[in-house]
Amino acid sequence: MRTTTFNCPACQQKIEAPVEIAGQTVACPTCGQSFTAPPVEIIGLRSFDLNIEEVLENWEVEHALREIIANALDEQVISNTAEIEITKDKQSDWRIRDYGRGLQIEHFTLNENKEKLDAPSSVIGKFGVGLKDALATFHRRGVGVLIRSHFGTYRLKQEHKTGFDNIITLHIEYDDTPNDIVGTEFILSKITDADMAKAKSLFLKFAGEQIYESNTYGQILCRKGEVARVYILGVLASEEPNFLFSYNITSLTDTMRKKLNRERLNVGRATYAERVKAILKNAKNETVEALLVEQIEKRATGEQSDEMAWIEISQMALNLMHQQKKVAYFTEEELQSRPNILDSVRSDGYQVVVITDQQKTKLETQILSGGPQVRTLETYVQEYNASFEYKFVEIAHLTNEERRIHDFTPKILSLIGLANDRIPKIHISETMRVTTDTTEGVWDSSIQAIVIKRTKLSSLVGYAATLLHEAGHATTGMVDATREFERVLTDYLGKTAVVALNR
Repeated sequence: MRTTTFNCPACQQKIEAPVEIAGQTVACPTCGQSFTAPPVEIIGLRSFDLNIEEVLENWEVEHALREIIANALDEQVISNTAEIEITKDKQSDWRIRDYGRGLQIEHFTLNENKEKLDAPSSVIGKFGVGLKDALATFHRRGVGVLIRSHFGTYRLKQEHKTGFDNIITLHIEYDDTPNDIVGTEFILSKITDADMAKAKSLFLKFAGEQIYESNTYGQILCRKGEVARVYILGVLASEEPNFLFSYNITSLTDTMRKKLNRERLNVGRATYAERVKAILKNAKNETVEALLVEQIEKRATGEQSDEMAWIEISQMALNLMHQQKKVAYFTEEELQSRPNILDSVRSDGYQVVVITDQQKTKLETQILSGGPQVRTLETYVQEYNASFEYKFVEIAHLTNEERRIHDFTPKILSLIGLANDRIPKIHISETMRVTTDTTEGVWDSSIQAIVIKRTKLSSLVGYAATLLHEAGHATTGMVDATREFERVLTDYLGKTAVVALNR
């Protein structure tokens, strides 16, 4: 209770009474004399000009509540005190309470809070503007405000600016009479339940988000609903309709601090993109990795998330896919120009994944710099060539039946017009490729010879087919799965047909 003191005009005894008694008739408790209590200057009640000129017109009540809640959460972290409380009392007033060190009049000044700037990354309000903006919004929206801490009581009022009777500004009416309270309590009237629900939904703490992973730069959250959310220090900063994940950025760069606008609403992607990339690039969670890999496979349908447009993230996803699946990466142009390699890749059981030229360049740079090895067209060719390991068999060591079939070699090749002097070298091998048993014959340009797997000598038809096929490669240089090689084989069919008909 605020009090004032004055002397009885009759006996001069000191009288202490409530300030509200000023101007009323009182009786001296000592001499009984009645008199009118004099007007008083209320000691302990002062006005503090908030000097608010620019009002954030686009702020609603929930945005002002956001600032009060953010300050309470920050105080909880900095002072290492109990959880904040957000409750509704019997008078339908909302109360926001922390158990920190208590609000002081100095906190209504506009400045960067060095304590918060130096505080842990979980501290939200480091920019020194939120409280005053919130109070101005409450006043404009007709919300009643009473603030209590150990250091006094604070109310909002409009008052003439000192020395300027024609200018009215928003003030804090400050009563420095101590309150028996720990921390700070905001008592807010005319706040709807919907307003409070909207305000709480702006905080990761109250939004019920599922956290996949936390790392040095922030958190990856499970996207829920129609849009993904980007939080900065636990407060909603933006919504992204085509992000794969939601994010909470907990480590801010200097550039981010400069770009964050005063309202902290609808923050542009350019402000936080680099930090989101850093969060993803440091991800180790299996679910996150699996979802990124799944995005690679959605390229053909045009349903990829916006994160995949970042070359660093798509490269990361390609590396993860290579680790998890049997894949080979081809560009669109390579699909058209190297069908023979494509055919071999698929025969070897690899899934062909189409990538952009930019992605191919990044993967090649990664390989050349000693980074993770992935299977591009070139690396597959190297693997393919290295997979051949021959165990040649001398003709003398063949069985009688094998030798009988092998002896047809000149006659088979003569069907396509190859005389003895044009017949390439032919080797029989126990093995072909160490990685697979499916290869039955090959024209090996490195040794300038046709190599046929020994098992083909079990059948004249099988041996003849393989021999003619590889002879086509040896004599023309054409590769499999091309129109040119198809023409070679078609020509062979014609020639063998003519020989057969003549006979």
